[in-house]
Amino acid sequence: MVDNPLMTTRLTRQGFDIYPGFLDRPAQEALVDRLRSVLAVAPLVTPVTRRGPMSVRMSAAGRFGWISDARGYRYEERHPSGVAWPPIPDEVLAIWRAVSGCARLPECCLINWYGEGARMGLHRDEDEGDFSCPVVSVSLGDEGLFRMGNPERGGRTESVWLKSGDVVVMGGAARLAYHGVDRIRYGSSTLLPNGGRINLTLRVVT
Repeated sequence: MVDNPLMTTRLTRQGFDIYPGFLDRPAQEALVDRLRSVLAVAPLVTPVTRRGPMSVRMSAAGRFGWISDARGYRYEERHPSGVAWPPIPDEVLAIWRAVSGCARLPECCLINWYGEGARMGLHRDEDEGDFSCPVVSVSLGDEGLFRMGNPERGGRTESVWLKSGDVVVMGGAARLAYHGVDRIRYGSSTLLPNGGRINLTLRVVT
């Protein structure tokens, strides 16, 4: 993490606050190592929606994880295997404390893995109970083209390439704005030995 998070560059696009390079390379590597221990307990799974399998693979840490299967999508307190989700790593909580401006701690750290060709369609995070708390997103690995929209579908959107170590805060007017990842530049980062992008999404659920 940067030595003084409050002094790092902050860009605002469509109400989204973007902190480029918030995590330096050693911090990224340490975080990936911690995530490996999380995924050893709660392995990545491929969620299924009414349209079929998603192109990303998912897991989570914290009290809740996000599940999508034939029954629909929802928060659950256990991994599909039946085990409880591992705790959110301290390194991740430190990012939340530095940028969220929220007194509550996240109850879910969603872990999305994007392989070659993976994407995430425009959506908004609206299944949580406290919209006064922001959503915080952390990018690790390959660059992803992040699209930012509006609280309603349609209208002007803006896109930015998120690089490894970038952090995005979706609060205020952007809390319920549509957003997604159109594509990744597979192989653009050397952080993950086999390529790909990890996105962490921190949310207060209740």
